This record gives sequence, structure tokens and C-alpha cells, in this order.
Amino acid sequence: MFTRTEGFREFIRLYPIVSIIIAIHIVLYLFTVLPIFPNYWFFEHLSGVNLYIWKGEYWRLITPTFLHSGFAHMLFNSISLLLFGPALERMLGGGKFLFVYLVSGLIANLATLVFEPLSYTHVGSSGAIFGLFGYYLAIILFRKNWLSRQNSQVILVLCALSLIMTFLQTNINIIAHLFGLLGGFLLGAIPYYNKRELSNSIKDVTTWASGKRKRITVKSPLKFLFWGIVILIVIIGIFSQK
Repeated sequence: MFTRTEGFREFIRLYPIVSIIIAIHIVLYLFTVLPIFPNYWFFEHLSGVNLYIWKGEYWRLITPTFLHSGFAHMLFNSISLLLFGPALERMLGGGKFLFVYLVSGLIANLATLVFEPLSYTHVGSSGAIFGLFGYYLAIILFRKNWLSRQNSQVILVLCALSLIMTFLQTNINIIAHLFGLLGGFLLGAIPYYNKRELSNSIKDVTTWASGKRKRITVKSPLKFLFWGIVILIVIIGIFSQK
């Protein structure tokens, strides 16, 4: 489920929203290092600065989700999205996936605005990525037919490790991580109460999964171990950055 076997063009075709978000990460990073603009321009105008948001620059509640403080920060968050985003995009469809991603990031940034001081400044997509984890948790609790037991266990372990490392690493926006996770979970849990929509969604995803089972099933133990190590390294990298 979290291993990628697609070629570059096939990945873009199957997961256009994930591809576009990663492309934005890369382009914005290049703009901060290439001598096209002053290096500080994008951080000055797009980063999340609580004082400026309270003064009416509300776009800063969204733009920090796509901006990163350095190459490693951008790389690890982009790889994390590459690993965890495609399966959810296929389950939800591009529009719903983008909605979950952006709203989770918005909730994380709103919480940061409320609970952090006026001088607090932040960038990074970790809040939105935690929203994806939260949505996966809602699937495990309310839509058990969507995921196999093995994949559910993997997600639970990753969420536990992510939460633990949130509190162990320095320079982490803990508020954004926690509220991003909560926001994604609520977005996944609310449709549970619409039984008709839930029934149709499960039928659609079950149909898709049966047709794509060979694509998402990990048959090789060595391959599973390899990707497990990659995912663990990515998590460590994410939470070693601000």
C-alpha cells in the first residue's frame, strides 16, 4: 500500500494531486535558493507569522503548508507525502483528497495562531501530513473494509512513532502536529454518520481495491522490510526539522 511501483509518468497520471503538491514544494524551494528573487522574499510574504495573520494577512494560514525552511525539510516532507498520499488519493478521489489535505493544514495553522505567541513563525507541510494520518485512523475505526489488517497495523505503528517523536525532537510545531492529526481524523469520522454515503464509498473502494490488488499488495518480505526502513528514516527526518 505504501510502496511505489509506478514509473514517473504513471505516478503523475494516477496521483495528480500528490504530484502537484510535491511540484509546488520543489518550485517554492528553488525560488528561495535561486538568485531570481531575494532569498528572503518568499519567507517574508508566505510564511506563517502570527502577528501578520492577526493583522489581516489571512493567506498565511495556507501558504506555510507549501513552504519549507531548507532542502532537508522540503525533501523529507515531500517523500512523506509521496509515501502516504497516493493510497488515500485513490480512495477519496483528487478533489476530496485535496480538501482533506488543505483543511488539515488550515486547522493546524489556525491552532498555531491561537496557541502560539504573536512572534511565532512557522513553515512546513507537517500539519497537513498529520491530517492524512488522522484520516487513516478514522478509516481504521469507522471503515474497516477499506484497509487490510496488515496495513492498519502499519498505520497505527507509524502514527504512534510520529506522535512520540513530536514530543522528543526540538524545534517542532507540536500544536500543528496534534491539531493536524485531530483535523484529519474529524474529516474522516464525520461522513461515518451518513450511512448511505459510507455504504457507497465502501463499495467503490472495494471495487477499486479488487482491481488493483496486485499493485498495492507487498508480497516480498525483503521489499516490505526495505520500504519499512525507508518510511522510518523519512519519519526521523521529518521530525528532526522545524
